Amino acid sequence: MPLSILDLSPISSGSTAAQALRNTVDLAQRAEAAGYARYWLAEHHLTTGVAGVSPALVIQLVAAATSRIRVGAGAVQLGHRTPLSVVEEFGLLDALYPGRLDLGLGRTGFRKAPASGGAPAAPPAPRRTEARYTPEGLLIPAPYDVSRLIGSPLLTRYTQLVQYPGAELPEYRDQLDQILGLLRGDYRTPEGLDAHAVPGEGADLQVWVLGSSGGASAQAAGALGLPFAANYHVSPAAVLEAVDAYRKAFVPSATLDEPHVLVSADVVVAEDDAAARHLASPYALWVHSIRSGQGAIPFPSPEEAAVHSWTAGERALVEDRVRTQFTGSPESVVDRLRVLQQATGADELLVTTITHDHRDRVRSLELLADAWRRTA
Repeated sequence: MPLSILDLSPISSGSTAAQALRNTVDLAQRAEAAGYARYWLAEHHLTTGVAGVSPALVIQLVAAATSRIRVGAGAVQLGHRTPLSVVEEFGLLDALYPGRLDLGLGRTGFRKAPASGGAPAAPPAPRRTEARYTPEGLLIPAPYDVSRLIGSPLLTRYTQLVQYPGAELPEYRDQLDQILGLLRGDYRTPEGLDAHAVPGEGADLQVWVLGSSGGASAQAAGALGLPFAANYHVSPAAVLEAVDAYRKAFVPSATLDEPHVLVSADVVVAEDDAAARHLASPYALWVHSIRSGQGAIPFPSPEEAAVHSWTAGERALVEDRVRTQFTGSPESVVDRLRVLQQATGADELLVTTITHDHRDRVRSLELLADAWRRTA
């Protein structure tokens, strides 16, 4: 089963965005040598700890430095981009690196900016459930309530800077239809006029939909017969709901005869479990910076993380992400990834790894690739 990588281009404490991007290129080259199938780049904004703000630009860097591995977006956020701009950008990339590109499309959780220019309205609060384990042994934690981020200064600034005040975004399904129509070359405007994206029309792209719940993204991916990527590493509580909704909505298409699911996981591998836990120890502090509304901080060192004094509330805020991070020796992490695959029925797995020292991140992914091959 294919194993792939998602890279946020993380910035470590004491380092720079320029170094983070150089690390991304280096890691992609090593991933290609280790046999990973895909190398996806994420999109994040207004944080001091992530350099990956433009998937298309970073894809160009990675594709130019590699020759075989598929390179893609995980994902382009359609909440502040037009379908035409997405197709043209990836059409340019396909013209340079034909047949190697994945266009992953994300919905973003907040779809409408109010006329005041403030933060968008809160999404519905998640249903209250308790943590549980699937029959295969996969932890499904209690859901995280994202509504607590509403009204945070970071989200307000984000909304003001990425969307025009009062902007009305199209329905996500309509955006996907426009992108697919522009790629096929049969798009028509509401007035019945032709619209052609050059470059872009006819581009040899694999189009993916990424989703964190059983909502609009999963259902649109199924209805359009596109491959679907479910985010266990971001929303572990909803992963089964997401893949189930996708499969129930699936309609065969020119792209796929049957559903195709990729599932992500956050992974840190070292020579033994204790070493891996040490390298992963800053993860809780980093997740807390995101969920507390300040945005991802530069990734701390284990020594920096060790001096943080945790409150019960802080620990509760990050518990689901920490408990579902796969840390340990190569063999123990592979065993847990196999459980993830069995519980979700995934056709592919995507791993993301963040450590303070780039060398530890490289080593983690190399150890995992070797153990994955040996246990296939």
